[in-house]
Amino acid sequence: MPAVTVENPLTLPRVSAADDAQPRKALQVSTAPSGFEGEGFPVRRAFAGIDYRNLDPFIMMDQMGEVEYAPGEPKGTPWHPHRGFETVTYIMDGTFIHQDSHGGGGTITNGDTQWMTAGSGLLHIETPPESLVMSGGLFHGLQLWVNLPKADKMMPPKYQDIRAGGLKLLTSGDGGALIRLIAGDLAGHEGPGATHTPITMIHVSVNPGASVTLPWRADFNALAYGLAGRGFAGPESRPFRMGQAVVFGKGDSLTIRADETQESRSPNFEVVLLGGRPIREPMMQYGPFVMNTHAELAQAFDDFQAGRLGTIPADTNLGR
Repeated sequence: MPAVTVENPLTLPRVSAADDAQPRKALQVSTAPSGFEGEGFPVRRAFAGIDYRNLDPFIMMDQMGEVEYAPGEPKGTPWHPHRGFETVTYIMDGTFIHQDSHGGGGTITNGDTQWMTAGSGLLHIETPPESLVMSGGLFHGLQLWVNLPKADKMMPPKYQDIRAGGLKLLTSGDGGALIRLIAGDLAGHEGPGATHTPITMIHVSVNPGASVTLPWRADFNALAYGLAGRGFAGPESRPFRMGQAVVFGKGDSLTIRADETQESRSPNFEVVLLGGRPIREPMMQYGPFVMNTHAELAQAFDDFQAGRLGTIPADTNLGR
């Protein structure tokens, strides 16, 4: 990690916050508990313990791995339903295959992103390819759940395949950080992800001892999650590291600084930055369904049981 790099970041467009920008303070640092998902692949629950009012419009995020699989060990998820939100799957190392009952799907690897709008509902499956199962190898990714407002919850499903080469690459003012803009606007630069709920999603690599201060929309919330290494958040330099999430307060700029010493396996401080405009509607979740009311959750479950969220396609070999 990371999969998308450049030899000389100084050739990239530079982004920095205005001198008079109001810095966002780091209000909370939480440590993600570990668990298992799907058929048994290891995850960290990135936002566990954070009040939803500070997450909105995000629902949850899992860090999948980082894990070095032995041959025969790679695992995925079985077919399962979703309704009422979007899933964003970002793979930094390894390969994952997606297929859904609405016709979307494909293979993502080494910096690719799959963006699935479940909307009114579908079935989908995520699994490693047979070649990875046979050989084993490194696997590391993220899956983020983004809420949809009530008006869009029953929209037709949609699928976006975002290749690593399509990410908008930027750098900090002094060139000490590589910024991968996956979705949203950053200082007039647009990421390739098309979002129904306005958000910004960034993967940033910060060189040891370097800092990055980015402009941040004042009407968005702001979150950071450590993917590898260690560093500091906010103007007060609050420490956080791999497996920890940061909740920022109000303001229109966001600062991350890398510790001068990093782990041998990860030379830089790797961080995902997230921001979104809060929806501020009731959010009710029952497993793979995210709606506004208990009655809507019950209807989603009934629709799934009755087969109204789709059927498993006949061609389900998923690269095997």
